[in-house]
Amino acid sequence: MVNDPRFHCPIPLLVGARVELPERVAHHALKVLRLRSGAALTLFTGSGGEYSARIALVERSRVSVEVLGWSPIERESPLAITLVQALQAGEKMDLTVQKAVELGVQRIVPVVSRRSVVRLADERALRRLEHWRGVVAAAGEQCGRNRLPEVAAPESIGDWLARRPGSDVLRLLLAPTAGCSLMGVPAPVPGTRVELLIGAEGGLAPEEMQLASQCGFLSVRLGPRILRTETAGLAALAAIQFLWGDLKEE
Repeated sequence: MVNDPRFHCPIPLLVGARVELPERVAHHALKVLRLRSGAALTLFTGSGGEYSARIALVERSRVSVEVLGWSPIERESPLAITLVQALQAGEKMDLTVQKAVELGVQRIVPVVSRRSVVRLADERALRRLEHWRGVVAAAGEQCGRNRLPEVAAPESIGDWLARRPGSDVLRLLLAPTAGCSLMGVPAPVPGTRVELLIGAEGGLAPEEMQLASQCGFLSVRLGPRILRTETAGLAALAAIQFLWGDLKEE
């Protein structure tokens, strides 16, 4: 059975109402999926739950839909995970953001580290931020999530670490030479937030590792091999979700 196409539709939705789809959604429905009047689809605003709908009218590039019903279904992890990712070059960052959504993170924080190849500032930073938020929305459409993770504005790793997180957080940092494996970390108690810090190409500089340790990050290793930046965070997220989250379904 093929599921109805899913679209992130960040506008007010109400059962029984007829609404016009945002331009991006209408374009994707008409030009990419080639949907026509009468086609069924699923809409979600990003703040929880999803709506069943049907295309009522197509006028050139405009699409109106009838909202038929609402379901409170959620597909969120019981773990509140923040991925703190040092900026990666090329398409690596897009891949990391996309897969992090699929792996259930709640928040993504891009940071500039000493070894980050990419440098973002002002308008360019804002453009990348909007681009990543688009990646998040598309990933949410694909994987079935009805709540979209937040993507924070890029900032330096020092500025981010300067803000103390509180006591209800487990802070983890991947390091190939760490004395403790991820398996050896005690499971967090319910309600504990998890923050995972991943370096860019070449990893974090020694002084950044030291600062992170002073700010409560526990260095852990993930197997005997050195993982590239685009592999490390995703592998760690999958392992964390399997150990403590919802990838290990009972």
